[in-house]
Amino acid sequence: MKIPDSAYNVLKWVGLIFLPAVAWFISTIAPVWGIPNAEAIVTTLNALGTLVGVLIGVSTLEYYKNGGAEE
Repeated sequence: MKIPDSAYNVLKWVGLIFLPAVAWFISTIAPVWGIPNAEAIVTTLNALGTLVGVLIGVSTLEYYKNGGAEE
């Protein structure tokens, strides 16, 4: 599975920076604003971040398994 560099960079940013930051933000403001199901929302965002991380990790492993060569 090869992900183009631009998509890889976006997915990496989303999985490692954006989703965890949004999850933290929601968990912080939810009690103040009374956001319903905040725990479920935060858990879902963290699960999505993990999924994205695994997918880009698989792509990276495949890349290095092939000696870093383009297919």
